[in-house]
Amino acid sequence: MATAATRPQPVEIPNKLYFRIGDVSRITGIKSYVLRYWETEFNQLSPKKSGTNQRLYRRKDVEMVLEIKHLLYEKRFTIEGARTFLHQRKSSPRSTASTPSTPPPPATQSSLFGPDPVQMAARATEKMAGVKAELKAILELLR
Repeated sequence: MATAATRPQPVEIPNKLYFRIGDVSRITGIKSYVLRYWETEFNQLSPKKSGTNQRLYRRKDVEMVLEIKHLLYEKRFTIEGARTFLHQRKSSPRSTASTPSTPPPPATQSSLFGPDPVQMAARATEKMAGVKAELKAILELLR
């Protein structure tokens, strides 16, 4: 039962080149007006516009909508938190790409939704320990 709450249900995205906003709304379960709002909040979400000014989403845009939905609705991120998370994840692979000994993660459905939560928790714990040590040092200076 716990795995259903932590793992999003895979969504079947049709094999099409472009999707209109109504198609994306049906596939993702997100209302059209919310999709338009997310475009203003997430620069990673940028559908093309046709000559008649209709939004044309590519597959990567639909996958990004699903990821944003997962972060906001299931992981309960704020919009700012989700934006930061996506930005950090985008810049993270570039810094590790120069290390040839680190193999890239396998392309799976779960990689669509970001890094392993256990690894993220471990990194957060390490960072918090560093912050705690710095705060103790500041406290000692103030005494």
